[in-house]
Amino acid sequence: MRKLFLFYVLSIFLYAEHNYSNALVKEHSPYLQQHSRNPVNWYPWGDEAFEKAKNENKLIFLSIGYSTCHWCHVMEEESFTDVDIAKVLNEDFVSIKVDREEYPQIDKKYQALYMKVHGKRGGWPLSVFMSPKKEVFFLGTYIPKEAGYGSKGLEVLLPAFVRLQKENKTFDEVLARHAKISPQKALNEKKNTKILERIVLDIAKEYDAKNGGFSSRPKFPEASKIELLLDIYKLNGNKQALKMALHTLTQMARGGIYDQIGGGFFRYTTDYQWQLPHFEKMLYTNAELIAVYAKAYQMTGDSLYKKVVDESIAQMEKGYSKEGVYFAASDADSNGEEGGYFIYEYIEVKAALKEKGWKPSEIEDALAYMGIEEDGNIDGDLSHTHIVGNVIPKRIDELKKYLKEVSAKRPFPFIDKKIITAWNAMMIKALFVAAKIADAYLALAQKRLEALLLLMKKEGVLYHQTLLGKGVKQKALLEDYAFLVDALILAYERTYDTRYLKEAETLTLDAIKQFYRDNSHTKTKRWYLSNDGIEAYADFDDRYYTSALSVMLENLLRLSTLTEKTHYKAIARESIEKNGAVLHENAASASKLAHAYIRLKKGDIVIHAKKDKLLMVQYELDRVAYPFLLSAVQESDEYLACKTTMCFAYDQNITKLIQKINEAVQ
Repeated sequence: MRKLFLFYVLSIFLYAEHNYSNALVKEHSPYLQQHSRNPVNWYPWGDEAFEKAKNENKLIFLSIGYSTCHWCHVMEEESFTDVDIAKVLNEDFVSIKVDREEYPQIDKKYQALYMKVHGKRGGWPLSVFMSPKKEVFFLGTYIPKEAGYGSKGLEVLLPAFVRLQKENKTFDEVLARHAKISPQKALNEKKNTKILERIVLDIAKEYDAKNGGFSSRPKFPEASKIELLLDIYKLNGNKQALKMALHTLTQMARGGIYDQIGGGFFRYTTDYQWQLPHFEKMLYTNAELIAVYAKAYQMTGDSLYKKVVDESIAQMEKGYSKEGVYFAASDADSNGEEGGYFIYEYIEVKAALKEKGWKPSEIEDALAYMGIEEDGNIDGDLSHTHIVGNVIPKRIDELKKYLKEVSAKRPFPFIDKKIITAWNAMMIKALFVAAKIADAYLALAQKRLEALLLLMKKEGVLYHQTLLGKGVKQKALLEDYAFLVDALILAYERTYDTRYLKEAETLTLDAIKQFYRDNSHTKTKRWYLSNDGIEAYADFDDRYYTSALSVMLENLLRLSTLTEKTHYKAIARESIEKNGAVLHENAASASKLAHAYIRLKKGDIVIHAKKDKLLMVQYELDRVAYPFLLSAVQESDEYLACKTTMCFAYDQNITKLIQKINEAVQ
């Protein structure tokens, strides 16, 4: 891994000498630009590449990754800059590069197929081999050049695929096996009695009781699962749900997945203890976790959670924002070394603190607390920080300041400066949630929301992503609509500015029109990830970040309550009933869908009053236990508590009204 920097330097000279260039040079994506000088004759996703494959009867190699993906860089170093591999690809294949952040619908489509074929999730890079007619016959992730990592390697696989194509009967059989993809199944309502208890039991089966979290390795935060557990506790007081959620949040906040020096979360860890992260930082990871930590702080008052919220927002603002919008991600590598910006050497730090006049006992206490070990904990004698012990040393803030100064002298990891509407909307929602625990975040949230709309919505059309200084061209996907509507609804509830609610409804109607349409085969309604001819169904998987479809369904339920338009609720109900079988097969894998389903069954409660009266009681409303409480302006001198078809309580005193609500939901 440490050779990556040297590789990139040498690549500059190699590319200059051989003057390699391909069709990616015209693309804006930072990821595609990274491959634009490979000897592989890459094409972007589009008609030109597929027509070439069809006309020349060439196999298709589709490689999906993103600019801050470590193993994507490794595969490039080993294979895509290798002239022998490039020669085979150029002669016998049409090679296509896709930035999964630019085209998540394409990535989702082939990741779903990988899951079907292999029975487990894929990842990045995703390597897909297809016939000239785009029929898949092989899926992999990282494939080395030579045999290793359980793979035969590209040197063997590529010629083997060419031979396979020539064996028509065998090739057709392989294509037929991969073509059998089962659709999403309908929900069996009878199996979903006592769903709250069953969800907790399902999650408990995968819960790591010692370290927190819900999987073995790699270990992702899974924010939607934590939020679901917190809300189940709010609904029925299930202490096991609360314990799993809070233990996970605490362990992550103390662990190496959290940047103890700079703030913000890394994407995942490679160990059980949350100590050894893959050092890339994603905007969506931090946005979703900020919101959950803010909620947990509201519920518990634990200052650790508030600290995480404040530090993470500060990190996103300082390192990942410009002109009011947020960048997508930062790389794991610095100077070609994975985690190089974030790791420290015990002897070096100890000597520096001694020079500053620290006592030996102060040095040992502070370094031990931050997990900086004499023998290292990550690579040789290098250590990555994580909190050890419960007693905070007196000079810990001084140590953090010094370590921050050390890191600041190093090159910061590469930042992918794409502006993605969905991920920015997640971050904006997080700011609105954080405003419930710190008023200062409200103005920031509004400012960021206005900047995003100004940049990404042009003449009534919403767009998916861009780079600052470049024009928008790619129209928005389901995820952009879902997460932006989610943020707009919360913006309305924090400000009662009707512009936000109207914008949320306008975007929702557009999303229904574009993405909720007849399946060309079954003639039944399905949600699609895009409206660009790529038939990729939206799914309910929450592993990497929350399912856009599940978010949209919950948006429909909230909008139905706020606007008193029942057809939104009808669409949500129909979507869940026809495609939500995962709720009785494996609800733990679809936490946000479970949350939407529980909301559908329990029902929203909305508090109506005049705008000034609602603004006066936001603190009290934020602390109501019932998680499906909404509020909306109505010209009433009293506070009204209503369900979809009726109001059931009213009072001049908000505390008394909340008591009536608590009695009604017991």
